[in-house]
Amino acid sequence: MDLVPALREPLKKVLGPATAKVMAEHLGLYTVGDLLHHYPRRYEERGQLTHLADLPMDEHVTVVAQVADARLHTFASSKAPRGKGQRLEVTITDGSGRLQLVFFGHGVHKPHKELLPGTRAMFAGKVSVFNRRLQLAHPAYELLRGGDGDGADSVESWAGALIPLYPATAKLESWKIGKAIQTVLPSAQEAVDPLTDSLREGRGLVSLPEALLKIHRPHTKADIDDARARLKWDEAFVLQVALARRRHAETQLPAVPRKPIPDGLLTAFDDRLPFTLTDGQQKVSREIFDDLATDHPMHRLLQGEVGSGKTMVALRAMLAVVDAGGQAVMLAPTEVLAQQHHRSVVEMMGELAQGGMLGGAEHATKVVLLTGSMGAAARRHALLDLATGEAGIVIGTHALIEDKVQFHDLGLVVVDEQHRFGVEQRDALRGKGKQPPHLLVMTATPIPRTVAMTVFGDLETSVLDQLPAGRSPIASHVVPAADKPHFLARAWERVREEVSNGHQAYVVCPRIGDEDDAPKKNSKQPSEGDADKRPPLAVLDVAEHLAKGPLQGLKVEVLHGRMQPDDKDAVMRRFAAGETDVLVATTVIEVGVNVPNATAMVIMDADRFGVSQLHQLRGRVGRGSAPGLCLLVSEMPEASPARQRLNSVAGTLDGFELSRIDLEQRREGDVLGQAQSGARTSLRVLAVIEDEEIIAEARQEAAAVVTADPELTGLPGLRTALDALLDEEREQYLEKG
Repeated sequence: MDLVPALREPLKKVLGPATAKVMAEHLGLYTVGDLLHHYPRRYEERGQLTHLADLPMDEHVTVVAQVADARLHTFASSKAPRGKGQRLEVTITDGSGRLQLVFFGHGVHKPHKELLPGTRAMFAGKVSVFNRRLQLAHPAYELLRGGDGDGADSVESWAGALIPLYPATAKLESWKIGKAIQTVLPSAQEAVDPLTDSLREGRGLVSLPEALLKIHRPHTKADIDDARARLKWDEAFVLQVALARRRHAETQLPAVPRKPIPDGLLTAFDDRLPFTLTDGQQKVSREIFDDLATDHPMHRLLQGEVGSGKTMVALRAMLAVVDAGGQAVMLAPTEVLAQQHHRSVVEMMGELAQGGMLGGAEHATKVVLLTGSMGAAARRHALLDLATGEAGIVIGTHALIEDKVQFHDLGLVVVDEQHRFGVEQRDALRGKGKQPPHLLVMTATPIPRTVAMTVFGDLETSVLDQLPAGRSPIASHVVPAADKPHFLARAWERVREEVSNGHQAYVVCPRIGDEDDAPKKNSKQPSEGDADKRPPLAVLDVAEHLAKGPLQGLKVEVLHGRMQPDDKDAVMRRFAAGETDVLVATTVIEVGVNVPNATAMVIMDADRFGVSQLHQLRGRVGRGSAPGLCLLVSEMPEASPARQRLNSVAGTLDGFELSRIDLEQRREGDVLGQAQSGARTSLRVLAVIEDEEIIAEARQEAAAVVTADPELTGLPGLRTALDALLDEEREQYLEKG
């Protein structure tokens, strides 16, 4: 039975094909239900004005303000009739700050008549800077008349006492969205409530139809609070139910238990370790071994600080699976990282990695590398080792996923830096086992607990937050190249000092710099205000400048993603061997690269990188006994958000703290793995950092509901909400894990 026919009605039937097309293309809204769940971003009170000083640069905004003055200028123009062009400049105010609106040509007549001093209106457009003043060029606007019989044109006639401002686009202004919502709002009465009466009443939540009415047409701020409390709970609960069903389904799948055996390969490996595992490594290993011993697939997320020894924990799990007669595979996002992992695993295992070879130890296995750029003969050999089971441990890139890759008995899949892989890639690899293999997902990007409960809610989580003994602290500083150019000169002196002390350094740049990735003419570089007029600094340019200038006489090499794999590998080998003093690279060195002798890193245009990415990059230094140094170079002005972001990174080495800062500065959709699912995030009002308590409670409640009724047969409203909130692609994401 279709419970909500009114909410499934296509918008083109209700609003007409033209409006529906714009809503689909620009906002991803297709049905009445989609539109009802497009909530206001904020509300303006009638009689109050938007605070203009807080407007974000280069973003499409909607503001409520009052016209302070309007001036029509005439100027000479060859394009205009009679050689005279017109420009209307309107200044709007919030009572303290001012913003300029500019209209040209034929577009001046209507605003010249309507935007008279004292007039209040909603204005929508993109904020830019001209002559050091904030402005909106050719904004759309809607007059705010006094609700005195202006009929359909009166904003108050559909907004009540509070004016809802919606997430909008240049093609569809907030007030047009508001009017469309007024058209479909009666359908909200037919929304089927996913919560049982007892659950809703126990939490003091309003019904879903009431919440939808109050979020779109509130009369008081209390209405908004009631609506948001209810809608936040829905989003958290429905998502947690989906994840709880996913976890439940996992427990129903069969898997081959892989119990570690005494005195096997793992024991031999542990005996040859020159150090003792940290308490954290031992605890997490026990959790993993317990999971591997069960007859349903392990589904575990291992997150740990940069350099906390995740690879060691993963390798011990792989050795345990080999002891139990299976094969283990590690999937890395780049060839550089796959080669690095292969080298370090073979190094750590010594003769235990020489299975089937002269000199191999008694329990030895073969460790095979498989990447897309291998020669045909080496590739054939590797594929044969996989198919026969000769190779107990396989390390590779997405080349492992190809159809022709067959395993003898795949028991464990380790995915490194999971956010780099799409769901389909992970799923294809998991499908290569005779029964579903155990899965261990690793990430060095610290994830706040709430995100772990949402994005990775179908995984059990282990955290390594203890650094191995002997790791050194890293000092981080922001280098303000624009304000104090001599600071940059001092940065290069510091690099020279590190090299003269027998150490090495990285210099990281945002782009490569050959013709292929040069900015196209007229393409606008992302910028914060007009402080930034040049393209991002490039590896090839910076390397040349350093070799001929500040670092003349040092051995400088480059590394970037467009180099041939063999060349990349050769560069990394020389750097690891200490033959290169300074490596100028893109973010290919972001994860997994381990050169303990590298003590300094200079990140050029650091403001162009995300917080977590900067933390990852910084983790490449301070990996030995000598202290590390990370210098964040930026031309951004001191007061800019970009500089504040860099100050945050320089101020703490705590990755979990930085991940919270990162999350607060990004949209929820980025965090909820849009790259993973390809779908719009289903979260519209839930904030994964602020609403930790709601998410935790919803997770508990969802687990109880799914345990009692896994198919939700007695909860048709909840089933409907699952279908509506999680579109097909996102369902697929959750299904595949």
